Amino acid sequence: MFEKFPPANFIPTESTVEGIDIFMPRPEQTAQQPVVEFGCPQCGGQTAYSAADGGLTCTNCGYYEPPQQVVVGKGATEFEFTVTTMERAARGWGTERKQLQCQSCGAYTAVPPDTITHSCPFCQSNRVIQHQALQDVLRPRFVILFKLEEQDCRTIAQTWMGNSWMVPKGLRQAIVTRPFSGVYLPFWTFDSTLNARWRAEVGHQETEQTYSNGEWTTTTKTVWKWESGQERQTVDDMLIWGTTHVSSLLLGQVIDFQLSDLAPYEAQYLAGFQAQNYDISLEQSWETARQKMREQIKKACRQAPSTSRVRNFSMELDFDDETWRYILLPVYLSSYRYRDKVYQVLINAQTGTISGQRPADWPKIWLVIALAMSPAIIAALIGLIQRFFYGYLRSGWLPCSFGLFLVGLIVAIILIVIATGLDDA
Repeated sequence: MFEKFPPANFIPTESTVEGIDIFMPRPEQTAQQPVVEFGCPQCGGQTAYSAADGGLTCTNCGYYEPPQQVVVGKGATEFEFTVTTMERAARGWGTERKQLQCQSCGAYTAVPPDTITHSCPFCQSNRVIQHQALQDVLRPRFVILFKLEEQDCRTIAQTWMGNSWMVPKGLRQAIVTRPFSGVYLPFWTFDSTLNARWRAEVGHQETEQTYSNGEWTTTTKTVWKWESGQERQTVDDMLIWGTTHVSSLLLGQVIDFQLSDLAPYEAQYLAGFQAQNYDISLEQSWETARQKMREQIKKACRQAPSTSRVRNFSMELDFDDETWRYILLPVYLSSYRYRDKVYQVLINAQTGTISGQRPADWPKIWLVIALAMSPAIIAALIGLIQRFFYGYLRSGWLPCSFGLFLVGLIVAIILIVIATGLDDA
């Protein structure tokens, strides 16, 4: 009896020879999480995740479902850089999401299906297109849940905005009335063991005494000798963001996330919040992480020689035990316009750390600079009047006016640097 052909669990594959059929083993399938809906079991309304206690609350009838998250923290599973890992990784959000595509800044934001907002959280543009959220991107594996409520952000932002007199007065009230959008941003974490071998010429100071014409002369010269060594470092959870739609400078100031709060990703944690897919791929992010790791161990290698005089330095580096995670981290984002420019304010929704852009009130700043320079100007005018009417200038006026001018100049430079930093953040 002939065996059934093709055998069980084999599927056709492409053949390079015409007329010849080729079969391959059926790839192992990874079970996908079902798409879930956040419907209230009591009234059918939409539920939303509560940052206050970690449960789900119905905004229509008040039904409450207690929290069920399990925190795994630093024990969260990591994944190797293998083809099998990438092929078997889960895809999509695991829940129905609507996606907003901003026509101004290009950001894609996944929102709950019942969302009626039509503005982009990154630039506040109303020019958005709605369509079904993509389900073919990698699914997050872990998440840190929101710890702050939106009203907490208003208090934090008001204190932050109000601590600088350089900010236009009207913005202090405007930041309180602006909405804060809770957004899960994409991040990658990377681990690796670095093994570096370095070699360099190292300069040593040596003294030499010579006797000539009845006198001893001491000379110092640099003697270059080759040195080599090894450095080994273990990098744990290097955090690299996966979005280009938030200022990298602002993100860098609020990434004090405590990864000990990582929990396995569940679709229900997105209820009531927006989320963004990564637009910086795993490969791009790993290259960025590698570069940072390379600079980190290179610094250690350059400090290893016996003296600080080093030339012809070279280093060979191997990366071992490379692993990664794709995670979502919570932030509150607010964008506002001032004189046709968009400014962003970002708050870490776990720790409360804030960073943002604040326009400088340049008329007020120039007025303060003028007041700082006025004593020098007044002293110089008094000296000129004295010279004109009395034909001489007292010896103290010139250094006095020059000293006042230097003080005013230093104050002006400091103010300009600080104000420019507010505008350029």
